[in-house]
Amino acid sequence: MKFFSVAGYALMVLALLALVMVHGLFSSSIVIIAIQALAVALMVWARITFGSRSFHYAANPTEGGLVTKGPYHYIRHPIYAAIVYFTLASVIGNWSLGNALLWILVCAGAAVRIYCEETLLVQQYPEYVDYAKKTKRIVPFVF
Repeated sequence: MKFFSVAGYALMVLALLALVMVHGLFSSSIVIIAIQALAVALMVWARITFGSRSFHYAANPTEGGLVTKGPYHYIRHPIYAAIVYFTLASVIGNWSLGNALLWILVCAGAAVRIYCEETLLVQQYPEYVDYAKKTKRIVPFVF
C-alpha cells in the first residue's frame, strides 16, 4: 500500500511540475485566477482543520481521531480536491491536449492516493465507513 501511495504522490508532483515547465499552470484570466484562489483557500482551510498530522508523503492514518469538521464535513479529501480544482482551472486557462493529459495524470495520482488512504482509514477508524456514506470524495454532493 505504501508503494502505491508514494507512486500516486510522485505522479501528482511530476504532472504538476510538467505543467509548470510548459507554462500551463497559471493564467492571466481573472476567472481562472479566482478559481485557483478558491482552490488554494480550500487547501489552506483543510490543512488548518487537519493540523500538522496531514504532512506525509505516503498514506499514513495518524492518531487523534477521524476529522469530520471544516471542509471534511462536506468532502472527504479536500486537499486532493483543491489540487484537482486548481489544475483543472489551469488546463481550462491554458487549453492544450498535452495539458489535459497532465491534468488526467494529476487526477490519477490523486485517485491512487485516495484509494490507499481510504483502505487504511477503514482499518484504523471503523467509523470511516459511515462517514464515507455521508460525504463525497472530491465534489460535494456529487462525487
